[in-house]
Amino acid sequence: MDILPHDLQAYLDDHCDPEPAALQKLNRETHLKVLRPHMLSGHYQGRLLSFLSKMIQPKLILEIGTFTGYSAICLAEGLVEGGILHTIEVNREMEEIINSHFKSTNVENKIKLHFGQAEAIIADLEEDNFDLVFIDADKKNNFTYFQMTFDKVKSGGLIIIDNVLWKGKVYGDENDTDTENIRKLNDQIAVDPRVEKLILPVRDGLLVIRKK
Repeated sequence: MDILPHDLQAYLDDHCDPEPAALQKLNRETHLKVLRPHMLSGHYQGRLLSFLSKMIQPKLILEIGTFTGYSAICLAEGLVEGGILHTIEVNREMEEIINSHFKSTNVENKIKLHFGQAEAIIADLEEDNFDLVFIDADKKNNFTYFQMTFDKVKSGGLIIIDNVLWKGKVYGDENDTDTENIRKLNDQIAVDPRVEKLILPVRDGLLVIRKK
């Protein structure tokens, strides 16, 4: 899934903050027990998410796509005292591993875990002043999630969307449905005057959007 050459990525990994021991354990358990473990954010992307969260010191975060909880734990590292992260996961079979690692990293009181379809849960959320939104769920609905959350993000807040380089397919000749959907998402946000935006070539591509 990594866009960058392996030796360059290894160098970057070696020259950022080390992966915390509790997250190393979650990383390993995910690879041993869960299908498609590559969906986990991992060391370098996790440190980036933590870094961005700490920079803006959010009070309220929304994550769409919990998987095994790795990225939620990273994002929660930047929450201010009393801050809350809402995270949405469609697969309830993940509940045990998610909750066990939220507890082991002492973030269980900072995170509210929702199970179900993201669109319905987003629509029902009473909060409307998110500092940061991280979208990492079913790719065909990324633009829908962007639209649904945009008005819930405060001015100056961040929306981060994962997998926007799609293994390099978006700048190649591929025209399958998933690639076309992600290409359309990138193109629409690139011309959206309401936001500042850039794509970082981290793992499979992170689109970082700042609401004006």
